[in-house]
Amino acid sequence: MGVGDDIKHNVEDIKGKAKEAVGDATGNERLEAEGHADQASADLKKAGQDVKDAFTDDR
Repeated sequence: MGVGDDIKHNVEDIKGKAKEAVGDATGNERLEAEGHADQASADLKKAGQDVKDAFTDDR
């Protein structure tokens, strides 16, 4: 995985966790759901990049 892509995906995951935590703490279900969605999106992007990397030789 490219380092830049890895950082982007991790930042998106962290943002999602923060949104989820703030939503949970404030009782804001919409914000909490957005946090879950951001985390899921980051996980899918990471998985897609892993599949791409499996078929290319970036070494």
